[in-house]
Amino acid sequence: MGKTIAIANQKGGVGKTTTAINLSACLAEAGKKVLVIDLDPQGNTTSGLGIDKSNLENTVYDLILDECTIKESMNKVEDIPGLTVIPSDVDLAGAEVELLDVDGKEYILKNAVDYVKQDYDFIIIDCPPSLNMLTINAMTTAESILVPIQCEYYALEGISQLITTIDLVKKRLNNKLKINGVVFTMYDARTNLSSEVVETVKQNLNATVYKTIIPRNVRLAEAPSHGLPINLYDSKSAGAESYRNLAKEIIDRKDI
Repeated sequence: MGKTIAIANQKGGVGKTTTAINLSACLAEAGKKVLVIDLDPQGNTTSGLGIDKSNLENTVYDLILDECTIKESMNKVEDIPGLTVIPSDVDLAGAEVELLDVDGKEYILKNAVDYVKQDYDFIIIDCPPSLNMLTINAMTTAESILVPIQCEYYALEGISQLITTIDLVKKRLNNKLKINGVVFTMYDARTNLSSEVVETVKQNLNATVYKTIIPRNVRLAEAPSHGLPINLYDSKSAGAESYRNLAKEIIDRKDI
C-alpha cells in the first residue's frame, strides 16, 4: 500500500512545489508508481509536469465536490512512466466556501484516495501555502508531512504554527500523522547564512533532517517554464542529482 506524504509549509517561496514536482518525477524514475495530487489553486505542480491547465476535463476541484471519481480526475504524465497527476486550477480557490456545510469535509480527499492507495508506491500531495481546509484534507489523507525549508534568515518563521496545526490534526483527525522530515532548499554554499540556518533548524526542530540539501540552481528554476521536471530538463544538473538523492533517501526509509 502506498506511502502518502504531504509537502507543506505555510510560508510561500520555500521550494514546496519544486519539491513536489521533482521528488515525484525522481521517485517514478527510480521505478516507483507515483500519484501526485496538486492541492494548490495556483496549479503550478500541474503545469510544471507538462499538463495543460486550459484543457482539463476534471481536476481535484471536481473530485472534492464529488463531481467525478478519483480515476476520472487522473492524468498520466506522458514523458514519465509510472507518474500520474490529479491536476489543479484556479477553480480550487472556491472549494473552501463550497465545503462549508458539507459533513465530514475534512476527510473528502482521504475517502477518495483510499480507493486507489493500493495501486501506488507513493502518493505525494502538494499543499497550498496556507493552513486552510485543503491543507487539512491533505493532512487527514497523509501519514506524514515533508517540510521544505529555505536556507534564509526567516526560515523558522511559520514553522511553529505548522507544527501546532500538525499536532492538532493528529489529536483530532488523524492520529497516524507525523512529520516525515525537513528538507533544506535553495542552499547557497557561498554564504555563511545557509550553513547557520541548517544548524539552527537542526537544533530547534525535533524532526528528521534529510542529508540531501537542494542547492540554489538556475536549471532547477528554469525547468517549470518548460513543463518539465529537472531530471528531464537537465538530467546532469546539480538540481537533478539532489532530487534523485532525496528520492533515494525517502525510498530507503522504513519508518514512513
